[in-house]
Amino acid sequence: MSTTIRDELLEKLNNRSANIGVIGLGYVGLPLLLRFIEAGYKATGFDIDPAKIEDLEAGRSYLKHIPIDVLSNNEQWDVTTDFSRISEVEAIILCVPTPLDDYRQPDLSYVTNSVESVLPYMRKGQVMSLESTTYPGTTEEELKPRLESAGFIVGEDVFLVYSPEREDPGNANFNTQTIPKVCSGSTENCREIAKALYGQVVDEVVPVSSTQVAEMTKILENTYRAVNIALVNELKMVADKMDIDIFEVIRAAATKPFGYTPFYPGPGLGGHCIPIDPFYLTWKAREYGIATRFIELAGQINTSMPAYVVSKVTEALNNYGKSVKGSKILVLGIAYKKNIDDTRESPGAEIIEELIELGADVSYSDPHVPKFPRMRKHNLDLDSVDIYPEIISEFDCIVVATAHDNFPWTDIVKNTMLLVDSRGVLEAAGKIIRA
Repeated sequence: MSTTIRDELLEKLNNRSANIGVIGLGYVGLPLLLRFIEAGYKATGFDIDPAKIEDLEAGRSYLKHIPIDVLSNNEQWDVTTDFSRISEVEAIILCVPTPLDDYRQPDLSYVTNSVESVLPYMRKGQVMSLESTTYPGTTEEELKPRLESAGFIVGEDVFLVYSPEREDPGNANFNTQTIPKVCSGSTENCREIAKALYGQVVDEVVPVSSTQVAEMTKILENTYRAVNIALVNELKMVADKMDIDIFEVIRAAATKPFGYTPFYPGPGLGGHCIPIDPFYLTWKAREYGIATRFIELAGQINTSMPAYVVSKVTEALNNYGKSVKGSKILVLGIAYKKNIDDTRESPGAEIIEELIELGADVSYSDPHVPKFPRMRKHNLDLDSVDIYPEIISEFDCIVVATAHDNFPWTDIVKNTMLLVDSRGVLEAAGKIIRA
């Protein structure tokens, strides 16, 4: 029996002689690149940002929670901005952003532009895997036609895979290797290639019947979280009016050993996935004449949370005889969750913007984000303030947006005049107000 292109690629993947190309070296792509290198593969990272390439070549990690020790004295890796080198790899893994545009519709330009960039350099015997979160149908409707237009036969001479990323920055209990990997392919051959591609680098591969199922799986995971967080955010506002501590309620409910999973309220959703992914599904559902009212309502509640926090700040200052306008306010944390430096879709940044618009003199402190980064929606010329007792007392109000563990909470509580806590990290009493 003659050896097929599929057989040759399977052998290279299984014996780890394949060169793995990862496009997009951010919060998803960089740890994936490092995992393939750690597993013994030769790997090449691609990114359009030359600063990232320069940092990696110099042995510096631009993501604080991701060490790059595995790269030291390792000749099995390379990073580049030169997409013509796609011809050197057997696997092309796309880990690029999939944001929403100004009309809250899917923006697939990063995905489609990446595919268009590599197509001229692709060859037979390669597998392309999309890891970016997207709506069901993207792989078949957007990627497959592009490969076919270049003359490839998907499933015979090139292979197309979808496998959603499941990274959770800062989670000490799970990493790229230990998080189960859902995957599928455009054909049965593609699915077999997908299992071989990821089977050597993750502990558990979860193959599913189609790329649409794999795409829908990731949307379900994040919509589940978005809807449940919206529920507790709404209950938080109800409980506040009733003078009930919602965090005590959640802790009590969590003692039930079945039928309940605790979710916690906050100042809004952050990160690249949960605030965005459900809207990919609502957009796609309209194509089928279905209005996803439940999901859209959850989105409305969650996106309104920064404004709710600001309203609590206004109310608290009024009760102290002060106006927001002209008040000095310190926002603690602009990372979207504690103990990381990821500011994508951060509600803390939204709170800062809204307070500035109301005329407040706003500063921020975040030990993980020394300078306010350029974001898609926010661009402020601010540097993180170092916290010490004397400076705390200079502010009329402190707002907890992200509860980093290394904030000096004792000093903060002791020296603050007024504190509005949107994370439930402190007991509400006196000068400490829950939001």
